[in-house]
Amino acid sequence: MTSSTEPVRPWGRLTDHIGLGVLSARFDRDLLEEVLNRTGRRENRSRRLPAHVMIRYVIAMGLFFADSYDEVMRRLVGNLRKLGSWADDWQVPTASAIAQARQRLGAEPLKELFARACVPLASPGTKGAWLAGRRLMAIDATGFDVADTPANAEHFGRAGSGPKASAYPKLHLAALAECGSHAIVGAVIGSCRTGERTLMADLTGSAGPGMLIMADAGLFSFELFTDFAATGADLAWRVGASVSIGHIRWLPDGSYLALVYRPGLSADVRKRLVALVRDGEEVPEEQARLVRVVEYTVPDRNPSGELIVVVTTITDPGELPALELAEAYHQRWEEESALDEIKTDLRGRGEVLRSKTPELVEQQMWGLLLAHYAIRGLLLDAADPAGYDPDRMSFVKGLRVVRRQVTDQAAISP
Repeated sequence: MTSSTEPVRPWGRLTDHIGLGVLSARFDRDLLEEVLNRTGRRENRSRRLPAHVMIRYVIAMGLFFADSYDEVMRRLVGNLRKLGSWADDWQVPTASAIAQARQRLGAEPLKELFARACVPLASPGTKGAWLAGRRLMAIDATGFDVADTPANAEHFGRAGSGPKASAYPKLHLAALAECGSHAIVGAVIGSCRTGERTLMADLTGSAGPGMLIMADAGLFSFELFTDFAATGADLAWRVGASVSIGHIRWLPDGSYLALVYRPGLSADVRKRLVALVRDGEEVPEEQARLVRVVEYTVPDRNPSGELIVVVTTITDPGELPALELAEAYHQRWEEESALDEIKTDLRGRGEVLRSKTPELVEQQMWGLLLAHYAIRGLLLDAADPAGYDPDRMSFVKGLRVVRRQVTDQAAISP
């Protein structure tokens, strides 16, 4: 029996939010037409597979990743004849026709649709989505194996080299995720030869005021930290032992004010900068940045007592006490969970993005991101009215419901 103090799990409401399909509900026809106009991919003549259909088809490829191209189309349109929604002489296109239509579409409309549609989802009442009046966000990066073709190998590269090179070329993805909903709202696709921090610099366009962005120690650099801070977002980034920190003074909550430095400054220069701040002077931001440092350990998770050091741009402990920040920082792992939902649940563990050219690989990757966003939006729409934390809802279960509804109700019309 469900306790009266425990919110009711809202699974029974999922189909109420799907309507004619999660693809149509989240990415409506008017938005698709705007995207096609902006990217110049509207057809000059009528085709069996118009561009707006192919956008939804590519997203459906993300929902039914393991299926062949023509089987994905059958799933989408299989119920339309029963509904009287197509002409009797219309046939499901061949795999070759679908491939040609994907090539005509390219990757840009999917990228533009992601930029237009994939915005933070959490409402003010969404559980676990906010801290100190700021939307909890996180950045991270991961890799995806792509089809082993000469073009893909040239464009994306392989991890490692020589005998230790990866079996498949690898796409590198950097992402900005909303922790409360697992929605990915910023993404950059690149080669595995491109470093994580380089990719992350292109994510700053998705960051902004009202966010508190978290990151792990491997992503910290003075330049990247400064670039994200310049967007107006607040930051809470873990730093490693190699990062030099200049102590300024202790604060009542046990945290302390400090400087983080641009690389290459001598010890004497760093000391002079600390002295300037202690005397009430401002420090040039191109040399150092004033931060607040929160240090803590998690004995039950790390018996060795490893010290976790987080630097934040929120310098007033009255806005965000050290204990609250330490308790919230573990939510950075929600980003990894979101990426795992794409890699394991949507794509399938160990599966390869099977498109043969770099542009179609990127098109397929944007389709996966859009499919994930649509499902996560559906789960939040169901969770919020029930007062339930959306990141505790099973993505796999939501995916199964969406697949069943898309197949049964047909999200597109030819």
